[in-house]
Amino acid sequence: MVEPEFNTLREAIMGVRGEDSAIGNRRERRIFRHFIKNRDGVTAIEFALLAMPFFLLVCAIIETCIAFAAQELISNATDDVARQFRTGQITAASNLNETALRKMVCDRISIMVSDECPGLTVDLRQFATFEEAANTASSSSLSALQPKVDLGPALTKNMLRVYYRWPIITNRLGQNLPDGKMLLFSAATWQNEPF
Repeated sequence: MVEPEFNTLREAIMGVRGEDSAIGNRRERRIFRHFIKNRDGVTAIEFALLAMPFFLLVCAIIETCIAFAAQELISNATDDVARQFRTGQITAASNLNETALRKMVCDRISIMVSDECPGLTVDLRQFATFEEAANTASSSSLSALQPKVDLGPALTKNMLRVYYRWPIITNRLGQNLPDGKMLLFSAATWQNEPF
C-alpha cells in the first residue's frame, strides 16, 4: 500500500491531496461555519458568568432603595414632631420625657421598622443661639451622645436629632459597617413661636 503524498500541511490535516483540494476547501469551510454558527450552551455559559454579579447588583439596588425610603420616613417624622414643638402644640410644661418622644417618632415610622423601634435614639435640646446648635450637631458622635429631652419655652432655639440603626439585609453590604447596621440620621432646628 502506497502512502499518499501531501503538498501542504492543510492537505495533510484535511486528508486530501492537491487535486482534491477544492473538495477539501468546501468541507473545511463547512466545518468551520458549523462551528462558528453553533450556539448550543452559550446562554448557559453567559448566565453562569453574569448571574452572580447581576443578582448582587439587584440586591444592592433594592437595599439602597429601602434604606433611602426609611431615611425619608425618618426625616418626615422628625419634621412632623418638630412642627408640634415649634407651634406650641406640645410644650415644655407638658412633662415630655424621652419615652414619650421616642413613641411620637416611632409611631410615625412604624410602617418600616419593627415594633418599639429598637434602633431608635432621640435627642431634643434647647440652645442659646443657632451657632451653638450647629456646633453641637457636628461635633458629637452617636456613641458619645447622651440623649436627653430638654424642650425650651417660647422663642427659644431647639434642635431635635433622630438616629436609627438600620439593619442591613444583605451581608456583603453590611461588612464595612459597625455592627452591620447603617446609621440613618435626621435633624430639625427651629425657634419656638411666641405661644
